[in-house]
Amino acid sequence: MKKFYLILLFNLIVSFMYAAPVYSVITADTTSVDSLNKLAYTNYRDNAEQTLSYAGQALKLAKKLNYKGGIAEAYRLLGIGNSSLGNKEKAVQEYLTALSYFKGSKNPAGEAKVYNNIGNEYQEIDFDKALQFFKQALTIATQLNNKKLVAALNLNMGNVYTRKKQFNTALSVYQVSERLLNEMNDSVNIVQCWRNEGVIYFKTHDFVKAKQLLTLAHDRAKKQDLNAIVAGINLTLTSLYIAESNYKEADKILNEGKSYAQLVQSEKLLDDYLSTSYELEFKRKNYKVALDYLLERYKKDSTENSKSSSMRLTLVQDQFKYQAEQKEVQLRLQKQEYDRYRFIAVTIVAGLLIVVIALLSGNIKRKAETNKRLTELNTEVSYQKDNLDRINQHLEEIIDDRTRDLQNKNVRLSEYSSYLSHQIRGPIATLRGLLNLQKENLLNQRECLAMMDKCVTDIDEKIISISEMLHDNEDQAAI
Repeated sequence: MKKFYLILLFNLIVSFMYAAPVYSVITADTTSVDSLNKLAYTNYRDNAEQTLSYAGQALKLAKKLNYKGGIAEAYRLLGIGNSSLGNKEKAVQEYLTALSYFKGSKNPAGEAKVYNNIGNEYQEIDFDKALQFFKQALTIATQLNNKKLVAALNLNMGNVYTRKKQFNTALSVYQVSERLLNEMNDSVNIVQCWRNEGVIYFKTHDFVKAKQLLTLAHDRAKKQDLNAIVAGINLTLTSLYIAESNYKEADKILNEGKSYAQLVQSEKLLDDYLSTSYELEFKRKNYKVALDYLLERYKKDSTENSKSSSMRLTLVQDQFKYQAEQKEVQLRLQKQEYDRYRFIAVTIVAGLLIVVIALLSGNIKRKAETNKRLTELNTEVSYQKDNLDRINQHLEEIIDDRTRDLQNKNVRLSEYSSYLSHQIRGPIATLRGLLNLQKENLLNQRECLAMMDKCVTDIDEKIISISEMLHDNEDQAAI
């Protein structure tokens, strides 16, 4: 058992020694993925092609490392890049793929970002659908206390409410966003917020507040090189100056904005500038120029309309695909959960088996020691029994010897008794006869005494002789 633990410890040390450098390399590579994704996000407003390039590099490296978080973010940024270039259907496909990876890696912050991105794609074609995705993202962002994302979602929801002409609701959510952006000192999105508020005031014909906010946003955006935002602000400012019949200022702002739209290569902005140019020339009564702008926009609208129809169909297909992927992700998560519980159960069973084996091993050792001790005790008992048997046999021999000796003595005593009775009986009978004769006065007294003395002397000699014989026999028996 000790050898097993030593081998296990050695393997762990070796694994750690080899794993540490590998972990360092992987960490460095994942940092590269994160850096590429960050560069992709930084460029999406001004150079969408660069965004696609950086995101593509990040995706390739992340897949090589099987870095799920990097893969998910790269797909999301590919969606943002395609959206900036007007490839809406491609963008949605990338977003849905990103969402499946974020769900698979249990990254709710990533899920919320993707819901926000998908909502942006629906802003112009399905307001309710857009709000549904924004609110779904807002719920997650609020739970995570992600102020940056909450502010961005309020901005986007305000845009939808503006398109739905719910201006008061739009203004209230913009103000929530502005408060959060000021807390975070997010100068970029504050500019966007001012622009959106300015649009609402313009649509509600409060030109003073609209011009104040739009001019402030315009100047701050130019200082920060936010070219796409500048182009968007100039559209609204142009419309405002047209409404005020300030055509000179409108023309100046329009041309500046058009150059920014061309700089960021935004087809949508360029289309909007065509419509605004038509509006300006129509107000100036330059009908021929206005008609040229209208025809150009009509051609683009026809093309865009077919593209929009195609995109809507694609979005529906992607929605079904997204739901299918959600089910697949859910099944995968359930399988992972089942595998996790099964692993825990197997681990517990293995642990119990190890404990049982350890207990059995200890029990076997104790039984072996007990058997060994019992064997030793049995050997000792057998030895003691043999000793007792030898002692008993010796005692039996002694008893047999003593019994035979007693029997011999009894025989001799019986013989001595017979001998004594025979030897002593004669002198005693003589004494009794002498006594009877003396009583009858038939013997002389002196002669009678002499004969009695002789009888007593004979008796005494016989007794001494018997006693000596008895002592001789005992001495012989002792020997």
